Amino acid sequence: MKEFTDSLVFHIKEIKCNMTQIGEDTKVTLDLKTIGMIVGFAISLSSMYFVLQADIAKAMTLPEPEVTSTEFQYKDQIIREAIITTQEDVQEMKETLKLLEMRLYEISKK
Repeated sequence: MKEFTDSLVFHIKEIKCNMTQIGEDTKVTLDLKTIGMIVGFAISLSSMYFVLQADIAKAMTLPEPEVTSTEFQYKDQIIREAIITTQEDVQEMKETLKLLEMRLYEISKK
């Protein structure tokens, strides 16, 4: 068991010695393909950002959509039909209330 722990401690010390810290002396090697991909990604990202900003500015200056005469007629027709339907429903309720009132009066007479 002691040999195992000694071996483990030795390997941990060896790993710590091999680990380097990133600093001014750190050397980074990138091939031309990787550098090209990084530059291409940065250019495409920035161009996409500026195109989006231009689209937003354009959308802010556009006028609001106008209501066409056909659209106005359809909306007007729908509103009128809703009013007529509501009036018919109210009339039916009045008739039902009158009938109920008459029945209650007859029951109370007895």
